[in-house]
Amino acid sequence: MKIEFAPLNIPLKRRQGTAAVLLWLLLAVLLPMVCIAIFAILIIHNYWFLYIPYLVWVYFDWQTPEKGGRSCHWIRSWMVWRYFNNYFPIRLIKTWDLDPKRNYIFGFHPHGAMTIGAFGNFGTNHSDFKKLFPGFTPYLHITTLLFLCPFFRDILMTTGLVSVSKRSISSVMSREGGGNISIIVIGGAKELFYAYPGNSTLFIRQRRGFAKLALIHGTHLVPIYSFGENDLFQQVGTSEDSWIFTCQKKLHKFFGFILPLFYGRGVFQYSIGFMPYRKPINTVVGRPIPVQQTLHPTPEQVEELYQTYLEELSKLFEEHKGKYGIPEHQRLVFK
Repeated sequence: MKIEFAPLNIPLKRRQGTAAVLLWLLLAVLLPMVCIAIFAILIIHNYWFLYIPYLVWVYFDWQTPEKGGRSCHWIRSWMVWRYFNNYFPIRLIKTWDLDPKRNYIFGFHPHGAMTIGAFGNFGTNHSDFKKLFPGFTPYLHITTLLFLCPFFRDILMTTGLVSVSKRSISSVMSREGGGNISIIVIGGAKELFYAYPGNSTLFIRQRRGFAKLALIHGTHLVPIYSFGENDLFQQVGTSEDSWIFTCQKKLHKFFGFILPLFYGRGVFQYSIGFMPYRKPINTVVGRPIPVQQTLHPTPEQVEELYQTYLEELSKLFEEHKGKYGIPEHQRLVFK
């Protein structure tokens, strides 16, 4: 493979974006392991005066990720997140006005390799979210497992990230006065199997819990499609007939997690590495689906709302795909 090195005369703004994304990757991938290692060292060396107070803190703070979290405006406003968003760049596009007196559930698609578009738009203050949706507070829901990691859980919450448990979503949707948005990456980790360029497959056939919660709380549903989310990395073993894909499926079945083989560009060269490609991410927010509150929805009511959601999501994709380089013949595929 011929290595294509980056030129020396790259503008400062592009270098800042590369550094910001590199920092984010290191934090997302390495920081959990560092936090666990630090906590283990404290216990092994019996620094009880440090880990005991922290464990007491966690005991009383255990439910915070399920009660709206603990967002820090200062951290969400760090300039590094602006450089992060500008690297791709990440853009948020509104197609419909929302009522700030209501709460909403945003269904985010696709998951992509690392849900970069979701974080850039809803986990920082450097997107157009506040300008497009004034009066709203976003809550980006992520896997509950990450909040089991000592120290890392507290760092996550500073950017507005909260648990994706039913209790967490219900806590946000139950807030009076409206103006709250739960952003759920509905495909979850299983959608990682389909996170590669040119693919528009969504893992959603087994996901109906979001529709049930919307009915229980009378919360309007809003589909989102993030064009370019799957273009940031290449993936090895994407064919469902390959032995790599088969091994990944078995790994997920027995252990509950996935280790896809992703690769992108390097820091100082464009050929191969762990950095995402510099591809635009255009996150389009669709039309809200009105939902009448039903405290005890029947399976038929859940199914009806679920099918309506799939139709609206497909319409959103079809209406905007041409603007973002998706071929006319390409359709959404629901797995």
